[in-house]
Amino acid sequence: MRYRTPLLAASGLALILSLAGCGDESTSSESADGSTAVQPSSSPEETLTIKVKPSPDAPATTWNLTCDPPGGTHPKAAEACAALAETADPFKPVTTEICTKIYGGPATATVQGTWRGSKVDTAFSREDGCQLHRWTEVAPLFGDVPKPG
Repeated sequence: MRYRTPLLAASGLALILSLAGCGDESTSSESADGSTAVQPSSSPEETLTIKVKPSPDAPATTWNLTCDPPGGTHPKAAEACAALAETADPFKPVTTEICTKIYGGPATATVQGTWRGSKVDTAFSREDGCQLHRWTEVAPLFGDVPKPG
């Protein structure tokens, strides 16, 4: 019995010391007056790169988009973030083979990055009714797609 007390105390001390090293994901910086300021390291949960081509031969227009709060180089960031938030799974690919033959135009887009903690790497087109519906659900994400000229 004499040997259990030091053993329990040692394991309890190890637990306390290991927890002491844990903390939040914040950084501290020392200012000129010697005080330390703690700043949370905030990386946006939604960070996307959108490339839109009005036609196969046209150059791509590229934007960065962050949400919560909306920002980046996207010209209508708030609208794009709202469209993504309103769609149940905005980056889910079309999984059906039965689609109408409605052609929406030659525009294509790719989206890469992170959305709600999940990696995104997907392409959009308007080649048939299913693809066109998928595009339309998040259309603000693609901005004002110029007509091919």
